[in-house]
Amino acid sequence: MELQEIDVFIDEKGEVRIEVRGVKGNSCLEITKDLEAALGGQIVNREMTPEALEESQQRTDDQQWLSGS
Repeated sequence: MELQEIDVFIDEKGEVRIEVRGVKGNSCLEITKDLEAALGGQIVNREMTPEALEESQQRTDDQQWLSGS
């Protein structure tokens, strides 16, 4: 299992940036949902990483299982 990390950065203006590493696919959105809500829920900008464009292994396994039935 890969290491999954969430880094939270707060700049001198109080603006918050969240970076997620080690998570493939859009599951990073689910992982950060509660954190974003706790921080006020107002998303000004969202940039997806190259990892977000990759399929997660679990999702791939699920798709193979579904297509095999």
